[in-house]
Amino acid sequence: MSRLTYERRIQLLALAAGLPGSLVAIILLWSGPYTSSTAWTLTFFIFAFWFGFAASLRGRVVFSLQTLSNLLAAVREEDFSLRGRDARSDDAMGEVMIEINALSETLRTQRLGAIEATALLRTVMEEIDLAIFAFDDHAKLRLVNRAGERLLARPTARLIGFTAAELELAPCLEGSPARTMEFNFTRASGRWGLRRVAFRQDGLPHQLIVLSDLSRTLRDEERQAWQRLIRVLGHELNNSLAPIQSVAQSLETGLHSAIASPELSDSPATPLLEDLRAGLNIIRSRTEALGRFMAAYARLARLPQPKMTTVNACEWITRTAKLETRLKVRVDPGPNVTISADADQLEQLLINLIRNAADAALETRGGVQVTWTRQGSHVDVSVLDDGPGVPNSANLFVPFFTTKPHGSGIGLVLSRQIAEAHGGELTLKNRTDTQGCEARLRLPL
Repeated sequence: MSRLTYERRIQLLALAAGLPGSLVAIILLWSGPYTSSTAWTLTFFIFAFWFGFAASLRGRVVFSLQTLSNLLAAVREEDFSLRGRDARSDDAMGEVMIEINALSETLRTQRLGAIEATALLRTVMEEIDLAIFAFDDHAKLRLVNRAGERLLARPTARLIGFTAAELELAPCLEGSPARTMEFNFTRASGRWGLRRVAFRQDGLPHQLIVLSDLSRTLRDEERQAWQRLIRVLGHELNNSLAPIQSVAQSLETGLHSAIASPELSDSPATPLLEDLRAGLNIIRSRTEALGRFMAAYARLARLPQPKMTTVNACEWITRTAKLETRLKVRVDPGPNVTISADADQLEQLLINLIRNAADAALETRGGVQVTWTRQGSHVDVSVLDDGPGVPNSANLFVPFFTTKPHGSGIGLVLSRQIAEAHGGELTLKNRTDTQGCEARLRLPL
């Protein structure tokens, strides 16, 4: 036998509450001096009022409970716009309505705060310069931010659901949760700081991976060390070279005058004096060359902060490409974009890149191509050459390292320093589609 519903029990209790009074009224009616038609009429009205009040009581109780059910369902569905009416403090049901309305308002405020906090967290995750990945208990990627997309060179749609092994991130899920690792990604390579934290979502364990690029920090430290070293060496060498050069020049001039005099024209010491003059000439010329050498390297320690102005990318690239006269540089058209940068420093940067590309292309009688594209909030400028490529690209940005017979080893270092001072980055790698190199400069718009 099935249990009676709550509504049916309320109705039966209401009927039971009116049963004694109705029975007494009917007994008195039929035992009194009334006609049969009057008795039947009054009996009908007694039963009608009895069942009517019972049904009204049932409807009132059921309506209040259904209202509460609808309000709670709306709260469960996170619809906090519904409110209960007749919320009075002097009524039991009114007090329930007051509490439900207060609960709904509290949950609405908390939900709004959670939405705002989530939006802020999502914005921070998208804008932060750290690659963030979240993997589930099956090592499948469930969350990635914009920096992670750039690092893996794929959009989110082509990353979510892939395993850490397929994304070449499996080592991040193993070993110490905080350490330094070497990675070679498509867009970046070098040393990375790893942080791994465990958390639970929907009751299941997850792993949060945070990767921070340490290469730029290490390069900054390295550059500062080189700058300090250059300043010290430049100061000490210049203090020594200046008097050496002055004395050598004075002695060379005196010997030249002595050799040219008639008294020593036929002297046996004349050849010795000539050798001395030649030696002093070598000393003077080498001190001058060493001074120019140190002056060139001192530029690394004296690069000024960029003075930002509006620079049109098309005009800047086209104008700079025309400065290379040894071969014709092909400039492919790109989007019409402007950047905030120091025009003089950017021009020097691009001159260095195009000159290096031209040097390489002249070895193989190839060509040089410059193009630029817009990638979201950045512009990428690529300088491509058809040269022989570079055998060791790892040392290209090391100060004083050069692959050219007469190179100084500071052009690329200075170029990267300019790029990073503008909030950008400079990379150089061998081309995969053909021989040659590609220098890529990325600058924020």
